[in-house]
Amino acid sequence: MTKLKVLLVDDHEVVRKGLKYVLDDLDDFTLIGEASSAKVAIIMAEELCPDVIILDIHMPGGSGLDACRSIHENNPNISIIILTSYADDKSIAEAIQAGAVGYILKDGSTDELVRALTAIKNGEAALDPSITRKVLSMMQQQSPQKHPFTNLSKREREVLYLISQGKPNAVIAENLFLSEKTIRNYISAIFLKLNFNSRVESAIFAVNNRIQDYLDEN
Repeated sequence: MTKLKVLLVDDHEVVRKGLKYVLDDLDDFTLIGEASSAKVAIIMAEELCPDVIILDIHMPGGSGLDACRSIHENNPNISIIILTSYADDKSIAEAIQAGAVGYILKDGSTDELVRALTAIKNGEAALDPSITRKVLSMMQQQSPQKHPFTNLSKREREVLYLISQGKPNAVIAENLFLSEKTIRNYISAIFLKLNFNSRVESAIFAVNNRIQDYLDEN
């Protein structure tokens, strides 16, 4: 089985060492690089093409959230897990909006990181549903909903529409000229933003709310 490639980004060497110990015990992942700043993280993401980036929010040389946003925009096939000491709703919401698919606290157990990595490997949402519900509620209060899919990007709505048509990931990837890995990341983001845990739930929601009427909106 091909191992998923991981890039670690944190300005504290002791944190990176601890994360390396966790990764060494996982059969499905391999560490391919380390960075200690947001600027270097963006460069290494382009050069190394990791499958997963574990990214600190607060680092020298730029915001981790800005790095997350830049990497996600240029490489949507990369799954980004935010690693931070901050558990407030605003930070979590900003991370999700920037493109992160996971959010792990530094003082949490290593089991949380393993769970998030395993979810990513399986193409599932890597954020605890209770956190997602709380954050989405805050996001919705900040910006009035124009329609049920306001939180989704145009590409995410296209993916969700094809899911609602019963298309498998391979067909969705072919239709949108993207890789299956990129489609899995989009699906994880959709599950996070709409607080669903399965394709069936998301498909039913899409059909009931006539997602086809919103495909062309930016």
